[in-house]
Amino acid sequence: MNKEKRTLPVVSLIFRKTVTNFFSIEKVFFVLADEFKDSVDSCNIFVPFASTSLCNVFRNILSVRKIKSDLFHITGDVHYMVLGLPRSRTILTIHDCVFLRRNNGIKKWLVNRLLLKWPVKYCRQITTISERTKQDIIEHTGCKPDKVIVIPNPVSTQITYQIRPFQKQKPVILFIGVTVNKNLERVVEALADISCILEIIGLLSEDITKLLTRYHIDYRNSFSLSEEELVKKYCDCDIVLFPSLFEGFGLPIIEGQKAGRAVITSDLQPMKDVAGTGACLTDPFNVAAIRQAVLKVIDDDAYRNELIQNGFLNVKKYEPEYISRQYLNLYDTILKNVTYKNKPR
Repeated sequence: MNKEKRTLPVVSLIFRKTVTNFFSIEKVFFVLADEFKDSVDSCNIFVPFASTSLCNVFRNILSVRKIKSDLFHITGDVHYMVLGLPRSRTILTIHDCVFLRRNNGIKKWLVNRLLLKWPVKYCRQITTISERTKQDIIEHTGCKPDKVIVIPNPVSTQITYQIRPFQKQKPVILFIGVTVNKNLERVVEALADISCILEIIGLLSEDITKLLTRYHIDYRNSFSLSEEELVKKYCDCDIVLFPSLFEGFGLPIIEGQKAGRAVITSDLQPMKDVAGTGACLTDPFNVAAIRQAVLKVIDDDAYRNELIQNGFLNVKKYEPEYISRQYLNLYDTILKNVTYKNKPR
């Protein structure tokens, strides 16, 4: 007698409008997709319009109102999509609150409500990727702490350790991201007269290009990389330099650790928690401190090797199997405690 096939609950993952090259939000949940498949029937839904106007925001909200699912999970960025979904069955992941720092006046007021206050109020549960972001959410919305659960980002399964002798005479230093918070200007100044190759991922502005020339930095630049191309950058570098001023998490930290490379990051939250003892921590606001950290990692072989070994141990807690289990436990808890009228299609 054949066993009846088990019907899996349907979980709709809501993403921002698709882009040519996926960034951190998409990477997080694409990494988890394989881990979900035996427990839930996950469906990826991309909103049809970029969030560039109020008109597009409302069109996106309307686009999901007829979708039937056991559970909805907004994966980030388009937080306002909560307003078009059933409150009792909607989870919202907030990666950071950096959007509040980018606006002023009436625009800040509106963004605060569309992307934070209203979504936090009207969703069933919030997940976020670090204790730092959890505190930001609570501070800006006044929500109860138990409404926000911290589930870290998973590390990419595509990154593997490839043996590479450390190039002490002229190490390749990988620097990912060119937005203001990534701190590239201070890094350029800190690396002046250090024999190295600065591998920058991200489209450079004219001002940064001039700064690199001014300080005589030997650099390479690439952007719009595929996941495979980015993985190769980790394999081909000696140091991952990530002295960011502000992050929701800091994926390059754990990606560098999994690749078996020495990592330098900020002595700030959440970066220091994410890195554990597997990174050299430095003051990202101090050019001299960044320079000293780079020189220490280059010159001190024992210290560098200790960082790498500690990184291997630290990154285990970010493996997709472990992170996916935390999401699946949350899904299961909500599904057991919710009732709904319409069966998912």
